[in-house]
Amino acid sequence: MARIPGMKASHRNLYERYEPIRRYVEAGFWIVLMALQGVFSTMVAVVDARNRAVPRATWEIVTWEGSSHLVLLMLIPVFVAVERRLAPLMMPGRWVRFVAGHVVASVAISVAHVAGMFAVRSLVYALAGGRYDFGGWSAQWGYEYLKDVRVYVSIVFGIWAYRLFMLRLQGEARVLDAPEAGVSDAPEPAPPPPVPPALPTDAPTEPESPPPPTLPARPERFLVRKLRREFLIAATDIDWLQAEGNYVGLHVNGHDYLLRATLTDFLAQLDPARFVRVHRSHAVNLARIKEIEPLDGGDARLHMHDGTSVPCSRRYRDALRAGAVG
Repeated sequence: MARIPGMKASHRNLYERYEPIRRYVEAGFWIVLMALQGVFSTMVAVVDARNRAVPRATWEIVTWEGSSHLVLLMLIPVFVAVERRLAPLMMPGRWVRFVAGHVVASVAISVAHVAGMFAVRSLVYALAGGRYDFGGWSAQWGYEYLKDVRVYVSIVFGIWAYRLFMLRLQGEARVLDAPEAGVSDAPEPAPPPPVPPALPTDAPTEPESPPPPTLPARPERFLVRKLRREFLIAATDIDWLQAEGNYVGLHVNGHDYLLRATLTDFLAQLDPARFVRVHRSHAVNLARIKEIEPLDGGDARLHMHDGTSVPCSRRYRDALRAGAVG
């Protein structure tokens, strides 16, 4: 990847300054958010408990609210994984699978949330010398699920918006434009020599065969913009690709860039002898594969030379094998 001349190498943009502390900021954000929500929810619950006929002890209320937000905090990586996995389905023609996937995920996360709350509360009550009564799993879980759906939607939407913002901050790639007509540094080619007229002949002439179809030119380089800097990326330097909704994420030497296209359309512009689709949302550069790790059920995990891993589903194993042999 080469930088466009005239750009200062010493200037670090916002994304580059943020990247080293990104994971700490993300973890700190969720910890602080859940802590604040837990405190506010506890204060409201304490006030409501005073107006009830049978007031509850403060430590019980703290346990109820604290266990809920603690388990939600522990489930944040699951929210992130679900959002990333279902993001490629957020396009026309896949809305049913997109909504169904989130419904199933919300039910599974709600079950995990309720089970985790029950475990934490039972432990605290046992340490206090009592016994926690959940009040009936079927009816209580239905009530908790209605609350968890709102939490699920807000958390997933927040993760999606943040990921989209980070992708925009990294920069969007595009195919380099063709040179304008009449603008060229190369000398004009010499005119071809005159062709002598053909002599008349009585021999039958064979009909000319139609010219072979011209294949669309494959782009060799892409222009990547990252705030005030621009880079050139060679197509052969792409390690692997991932569908990102209406975009394709290009993973190049540990960096991620976006190109507005679907994965299928973008792969049609790349050399099929080098780039192979290995998953419904992933494709790889065969030259960048370091190791193939077989998994149960016929799937595999591809370990790349850049240190990352890419999933390979069973339905694409034959294409991967054929590409590697070829």
